[in-house]
Amino acid sequence: MSPAEILQVLEAAEPNVSWSTAGDGYHNEVEGVSDVFEGLNAVKRQQFVYAILNPYIADGRLHAVIIRTFTPAEKASA
Repeated sequence: MSPAEILQVLEAAEPNVSWSTAGDGYHNEVEGVSDVFEGLNAVKRQQFVYAILNPYIADGRLHAVIIRTFTPAEKASA
């Protein structure tokens, strides 16, 4: 999957997150910024994103994904 295709999937599944993607279609990076991550630990945040992407990982269309998630306050201070 291309970063643009991943972005479409993420935005359709969770429009309340500001998503960005990068990569070469094999090794990909996903970043999400939203209040929905407030109060979630790192594992829960990863699970949130993997729940959206798992069908594409399971069928082989998506291989390697690095996930970074932030609340707006965390992103502003990063």
